[in-house]
Amino acid sequence: MTLRKPLNLAVTTALIAGGLTLGGTAMAQPQGLYSADELMDAEVYSNENANESIGEVEDVLLDESMQLHSLVIETGGVFDFGEKQYVIDTGNFSVETSNGDNLESIQYRVLVDMTEEQISQQPEYTNDWWNQTKQTTRQAWENTKETANSAWENTKAFTSDLLDDASNALDDAGDEADQAIRNDQQ
Repeated sequence: MTLRKPLNLAVTTALIAGGLTLGGTAMAQPQGLYSADELMDAEVYSNENANESIGEVEDVLLDESMQLHSLVIETGGVFDFGEKQYVIDTGNFSVETSNGDNLESIQYRVLVDMTEEQISQQPEYTNDWWNQTKQTTRQAWENTKETANSAWENTKAFTSDLLDDASNALDDAGDEADQAIRNDQQ
């Protein structure tokens, strides 16, 4: 088996860090490590019929922080005609593992927590979706950085003001103490 090492390392790390949800029937405990290579092309099932495959995993999408964003599943069609690809966000699917102790025969099964009709209402994975989502995600990332930076600046300014006020209060108390001592000495 040949692994696409740079991509698989990033995707595997993201799957672990992003909290890839495990189903409970095929494996009782979290596996701890997942193969992105084996996740690609895994059979996909809907929650209304967990015994009939509705497609396969076509792509794994990561966000700016290399966390698992979503899976792209390909459904329908015969001989690549009439196929559609839908984006299924993290939290809307689980992964069941079989043969998890043997890398050569490990298998994944993805269970989408939606009906086939609900899946067909998810965003289609198209170039337009990609560009719009990429821009929206990038903007959200920038907003988060700006908000965090702004919060830090506000905290820093507030703390500085508090320290200045405390320093002034101590100076005033010191001046009053000096004045009281001078008054007592006279």
